[in-house]
Amino acid sequence: MKNNKLKYWIRILLVLCGLALIPVLFVPMWRIDLVAPQYPEGLMLLIYPDKLGGNVDIINGLNHYIGMKTLHTEDFVEFTILPYLIGFFALFFVIVGLIGKRKLLYLLAFLFVSFGLLAMYDFWRWEYNYGHNLDPDAAIIVPGMAYQPPLIGFKQLLNFGAYSFPDTGGWIFVSVGVVLVFCVFMVWRSSRKKSRITGLAAFLCIISTASCKAGPEPIKAGTDVCFFCKMTVSDARFGAELVTKKGKVYKFDDVHCLLTYIKTNDTEPGNISGYYITNYSGTHQLVNVQSALLLKSDELRSPMGGNIAAFDNKDSLATVQSRFAGTIVNWSGLIKP
Repeated sequence: MKNNKLKYWIRILLVLCGLALIPVLFVPMWRIDLVAPQYPEGLMLLIYPDKLGGNVDIINGLNHYIGMKTLHTEDFVEFTILPYLIGFFALFFVIVGLIGKRKLLYLLAFLFVSFGLLAMYDFWRWEYNYGHNLDPDAAIIVPGMAYQPPLIGFKQLLNFGAYSFPDTGGWIFVSVGVVLVFCVFMVWRSSRKKSRITGLAAFLCIISTASCKAGPEPIKAGTDVCFFCKMTVSDARFGAELVTKKGKVYKFDDVHCLLTYIKTNDTEPGNISGYYITNYSGTHQLVNVQSALLLKSDELRSPMGGNIAAFDNKDSLATVQSRFAGTIVNWSGLIKP
């Protein structure tokens, strides 16, 4: 019977997690920020456990023009149920901590993780319905256009940039989930008598996987539009990208457009994660500018006259350089004012 009891420090963590869920009832769980030239200060939609907040009226006014339904707290049954579910889990955490039974911990973990996954699916479904079920008689209709915000991260919707991320309550909820999974892992490891090194390696693997940041996206010629010149990307061999630390991706049809955009300082250098240029050879995968080999030649004739090609190895560079006479340049020299 003694082996079925949770360790004292795990029980304390569970009680603290239960208490931490109480403030979630009073703060926003999620937020969607909208940024556009006509709203430089930005608009935000705050999602509380029991209501909507932020610039709801202004967003409803804008949505009316494109045929989206207006947002009202009373239209969502989730706002009636969610506070009770949060209260239930807060109480369940405390009970498991006080009783200290291993089976109760496993049941709590199953229910809590299942609830989190179900909640994210319900949020996605809500966004999908509002973004796709549009009024056919709306004032502004863009054929084939949908206005579904991103589940998490960034998405461009016409002239609005939409950011979707957890707010205070959401981060508390995620943190509680991480602590719960950690407690389950430690109990499971103890019951299976795994070595400390194996357990630590597995835990670090989970943490490193969860903390992965967004990277560059493949450039699609004929579909993607250059963020700077607004021209459709016509030649994948000369594409370029800027990726911010928040995961926002700016695509360009030419290194010239990327360099010109950088000089505008519209995106502060401290917010930039990296710059990428498509490999001129092969499948045109994106190459980080810090490791790319760059060839500048007027004979390359890139879309916007940058006439710079990138390569991921010396052999490819030498092959192309034998056809197009040019100069090898480096990124630090190109980006200088």
